[in-house]
Amino acid sequence: SSASMRILASMPSRTIGRNLGAIISQYCNRTAQLRCRSRRPPLQQLCRAARPSLRQYDLETDSARATLEDKRSLLVKELLSLSSSQCSQVLLTMPVSLAEKRTLKRSLRRQRGPLRQCAQHWAPSSPCGWSKVYIVLVSQGHRLTQRPSGLQCRLQPQCSPHFPSPQGCRGLWYRLLSLLRTAQPWHYALKQISGRFGSSVLSYFVFLKTLLMFNFFSFLLLLAFVVVPQAVYPTVSASPWPFTSLELLTGAGYFTHSLLYYGYYSNVTLNDPCTSSPKGSACPLAAPLLLYNVPLAYLFSVGFSFLVTCVLLVYSVARSFRESVGSSVGPLAIKVFCAWDFKVIQRRSVKLQCENICTQLKELLVQHRSRSWSRWQCLEHYIVLLLAWVLALGSVLGCALAVYYFSKHMHVGSGRWQQQAILLLLPFVVSLLNALMPHLFNLLAMWENQDSPVTQVYVAISRNLILKTAVLILLCSQWLNRSVVCSTEECWETCVGQDLYRFMVMDFIFTLLDTFFGELIWRLILEKRLKTKQRPEFDIARNVLELIYGQTLTWLGILFAPLLPAVQMLKLLLLFYIKKTSLMQNCQSPSKPWQASHMSTMFITLLCFPSFLGAAVFHSYTIWSVQPSETCGPFRGLETIYKSGKRWVLVLEKSNPSITWFTWVHQHLLENTCLLFVASWVLMAVIYFKIQMVKGHRRVICLLQEQIAKEGEDKRFLIQKLHSVHKQRGT
Repeated sequence: SSASMRILASMPSRTIGRNLGAIISQYCNRTAQLRCRSRRPPLQQLCRAARPSLRQYDLETDSARATLEDKRSLLVKELLSLSSSQCSQVLLTMPVSLAEKRTLKRSLRRQRGPLRQCAQHWAPSSPCGWSKVYIVLVSQGHRLTQRPSGLQCRLQPQCSPHFPSPQGCRGLWYRLLSLLRTAQPWHYALKQISGRFGSSVLSYFVFLKTLLMFNFFSFLLLLAFVVVPQAVYPTVSASPWPFTSLELLTGAGYFTHSLLYYGYYSNVTLNDPCTSSPKGSACPLAAPLLLYNVPLAYLFSVGFSFLVTCVLLVYSVARSFRESVGSSVGPLAIKVFCAWDFKVIQRRSVKLQCENICTQLKELLVQHRSRSWSRWQCLEHYIVLLLAWVLALGSVLGCALAVYYFSKHMHVGSGRWQQQAILLLLPFVVSLLNALMPHLFNLLAMWENQDSPVTQVYVAISRNLILKTAVLILLCSQWLNRSVVCSTEECWETCVGQDLYRFMVMDFIFTLLDTFFGELIWRLILEKRLKTKQRPEFDIARNVLELIYGQTLTWLGILFAPLLPAVQMLKLLLLFYIKKTSLMQNCQSPSKPWQASHMSTMFITLLCFPSFLGAAVFHSYTIWSVQPSETCGPFRGLETIYKSGKRWVLVLEKSNPSITWFTWVHQHLLENTCLLFVASWVLMAVIYFKIQMVKGHRRVICLLQEQIAKEGEDKRFLIQKLHSVHKQRGT
């Protein structure tokens, strides 16, 4: 009614936009608080009914006390004392018209013009001069009144001869931070991808960048403490085989006796004169200052690499969960007002994103709508789902049996080319199955006809993950049982490292073939033959699973091939540029609804628990239970790899009896299995409490959303009460 509209129009929130003087006075007070907060009198000294800022500046909203121009000039004066970023932020948040903001900006520009001209007279002309100014400013901590020697600056009489204020230092620091941000690897490329295809496709390349960081850390650690010391003190002669191009595919031949594999590394203490002296002769009396135990360095470098990677992964999972807490699928209003990805700028991607949002809205409507199915329809749907899963699991079992058959019936031939072909046969079969089975799973998904596209995505990821996990478990069991194709003079650890190298190379080759035939050739067929404007979609889930599979191979082989992270780094670098080029030229955004926060959380979780945890269990069993080779490697002649640490502790106790406490710590803490169980329980408790915290945050978010809805109902209730009160007064 008109009475209710009059009451609503008299509310403070409706009148603040009309009184321009009140707005200018309010923001004048804000800028004064930013400028000199410490100079203000405390609030206890002022009357509670008065606004401290207005009383200090003698400003009121009444035009009789101060005109609009006075308030505007005072606001401009206060804005001049702020930095450019703070001034822009204040003007951006002011609820005034654009014309008023332009007026304030023009006034600021006129006032700042003479100040900038004055500053340009004494400003150093070279970057070296500016660096000298800031170094002197930081070292002394106050303004200098004398001109430093070597600075070519001209001071005008009307300008202040002082050096830049701390605000200038802050501006320089912000510029350096922006330069560091732009200096990040692939900064412009990632912005270009996000602008054309959105944050969902960007999540794949960010995940690839994360894997590159993990491999770089592992490679740097192993290079510094294992590879470089062994390269400085080589103990094995040169490789007897000449280098050919086949070694790049098989990893055998010339690479067998190299720093790439486990068998090359020695079990001696480097820089020890006793090991270098001939047998029967006495050791020199003067011992060197630095002794380097290669087995211990090998074991601790691999262990520390896994430990730090575990910490980084747990931190990444926790951060990703925290970021995705508030981004869960909510009511329809959240999808309508908050679902747009503002990084998308290309017309085709914008159209696809519109279709994605429409699909999500339809999905939410279907979920809210009660679907009436008869019993026969429900039974038919569940039978189809059961048969699809039976076929999927049966195909996974068939793939595992095929891999087992090929690994058991492979025999090394007599010819050189025949040997190389047999070595590449098993990686070829595994990579072929990994490339073909996802298409079968897509056919099963079409037969299932799931209502929710998100459910289709999760089902496809689950089936592909089961396939890769089953094949890797089978291969790991064969490697631990030493059922590998290997010659008698080679270490079985070296043969395992060569197998993992071949699997990585073959996986990269199949990725290139899939990119060429599945994206480039298919795009040409669609454009030239079928005469359509559609392009192949970029399958985010399958590409990310391929990255996780390759990273799992790297973690499995880091004990048997210390330089395998370098191979993975080279593979990831090539994949980034190849995938980026193919994406820009051949692909379009996926039509399935993707939420970048949820997908990133799921990807990093899959990388942590099935992938990294499986590799850690594999290496733990190898170190504690499997006997190493007796003729080669840093742990030759030992029952297990773990015995090397125990032997080192005994040698340390004999050489220096004053540190027997270290032996006690090793015996009662490290060798005691109770400590491992306690640490495992503590880790599980931390994970449990973290999960409960995330659930609590989600519950609080739901309560806040409900409170917001109730506040809207309160407003409606108050309006009805106001209307009824007006009716009563009228009668």
